Amino acid sequence: MSAKKAKLNLKPLGDRIILKQDEAETATASGILIASTAQEKPQRGVVIAVGEGKIDNNGNLVKPGVKPGDSVIYSKYGGTDVTVDGEEYQILRADDIYAIYS
Repeated sequence: MSAKKAKLNLKPLGDRIILKQDEAETATASGILIASTAQEKPQRGVVIAVGEGKIDNNGNLVKPGVKPGDSVIYSKYGGTDVTVDGEEYQILRADDIYAIYS
């Protein structure tokens, strides 16, 4: 297998963003294991691709405030889960992203 990662064949449209969701916590801070059925869906991930933006009421293009590689926190119920080439991603609107963190 090549050391290079295959290019993602998925391009977001408008103000949508594709991200790779962080892994769910499998244990508590004290070390107690969490069953997979009880694990909460993470609200953090890394931006993989960003759409061109959306047109505002004045006809201006408003670009999303994130870029590929940004680590973000987003809405718990925002977005759509998709699987491409065996990898899981989430597609959501730029408005569903609350913050960038480092």
